[in-house]
Amino acid sequence: MNGTIRVGNLFGIPFYIHPSWFLVLGLVTWSYSSGLAAQFPQLSTGLALLLGLMTALMLFASVVAHELGHSFVAIRQGIDVKSITLFIFGGLASLEKESKTPGEAFWVAIAGPLVSLLLCGIVTAIGVTTAASGPLAAILGVLASVNLALALFNLIPGLPLDGGNILKAIVWKITGNPYKGVTFASRVGQIFGWVAILSGVLPLLLFGNSGNLWNLLIGFFLLQNAGNSAQFARVQEKLTGLTAEDAVTHDSPIVSANLTLREFADERVISGQNWHRFLVTDDDGQLVGAIAVDNLRTIPTALWSETQVKEVMRPITESTTVQSDQPLLEVMQLLEQQKLSVLPVIRKNGVLVGILEKAAIIQLLQGRIQPNPA
Repeated sequence: MNGTIRVGNLFGIPFYIHPSWFLVLGLVTWSYSSGLAAQFPQLSTGLALLLGLMTALMLFASVVAHELGHSFVAIRQGIDVKSITLFIFGGLASLEKESKTPGEAFWVAIAGPLVSLLLCGIVTAIGVTTAASGPLAAILGVLASVNLALALFNLIPGLPLDGGNILKAIVWKITGNPYKGVTFASRVGQIFGWVAILSGVLPLLLFGNSGNLWNLLIGFFLLQNAGNSAQFARVQEKLTGLTAEDAVTHDSPIVSANLTLREFADERVISGQNWHRFLVTDDDGQLVGAIAVDNLRTIPTALWSETQVKEVMRPITESTTVQSDQPLLEVMQLLEQQKLSVLPVIRKNGVLVGILEKAAIIQLLQGRIQPNPA
C-alpha cells in the first residue's frame, strides 16, 4: 500500500502501518473508553482512556495474529511473506506467490480465521477460569467477541476475504483451474459488496434514517478488491504457458561489440532505427553491454572510424536481465516492481535473445500480436 510506515519486523516479516490505522485506533480507543466510563462510573476519565487504548491495541494485536496465521502456513509452504500491513479495514499479509495446489491454498486461507477462533476460545477461558469481574471482564468480553466476529466476517465466501480464498481453493480443486476459482470467488465478493452498500443506503432511502457509513466503506472495499482480483486472474490466465522469449521484440536493437562507431552510426542510427539504446553482443552472441546514441557525443566524430562499440559501451549486470524460459507473468511483475519498461532477455548460456518491452506484454494481453514461435 502506498504511504505506509514501516515500524519493524515480526518474526522476520516487514511490518507496516497505513496512516488510516491511526484514525481507527483513535476511534476505537474513544469508543471503548466511553463505553467503559458509562458502564463503570467509578473510573476516572484518564483511566478509562488508558483502558480504552489498551483494549484497542489488543484488538489490533489480534488482527496481527490473524495475519501471522496466514503467514506462518505460507512460509511452511516455501512462500515468502513480503509484508504485513495494518490499515483501516484490518490487516493484510502480502505473499510472494500463490500456493502450488488447491489444498495448500485452502490451508493458507483458513489459518487466519482459525487463529481468531483460537484466540476467542483462549480469552473466554481466561475470563471463566479467573472469574474476572469489573472492567477486566468487560475488556475480555470485547476481545473474545471481536475475535469471533473477525473469524466469522473473514469466512464470508467472497474475495478478497479469507472465505473467498477458501471458495477459490474449492472451485480450483473441482475444476482443476485456479483462475476459474478466482473468477467465481470474485463475483461472489462483488455480490457481498453490493449487499453491504445497499444495507448502508437503504435505511436512508426507505426510512430517512442515517445510513451505515461502515457498511458503505466495506461494500466499496469488497467491490474494488474483488474486481481487481478478477482482472488479475484474467491476466494470469492469458499469460499462462508463455515465457519471456514469447514477447521478445522482433528486430531488437542489437549491435556487435566489434563495430566501429562509424559503422554503428551508419547502420543503426542514420538508417532510421528509432531506438535510443542498443544491446551489445560479442562474437558468440552473448550479451556484454549496452550503448546509447547519446554515447556517440562523448567521442569526437573524427575518431569514430577507429573506435569500436565495445570501447564506449556500458556493462550490463545479470540482475537487470531475465532468462528466456522465465514465465512471462513473473517478468511482468518484475517490470512493475522495478518500474522498468524494457528488459534484455538471455538464454542460460548468456546468448542474447532480444529485448522485452512492457508494451509487448500489453499487446499480447489485448491479442494484438501473437507469441513468438519457438
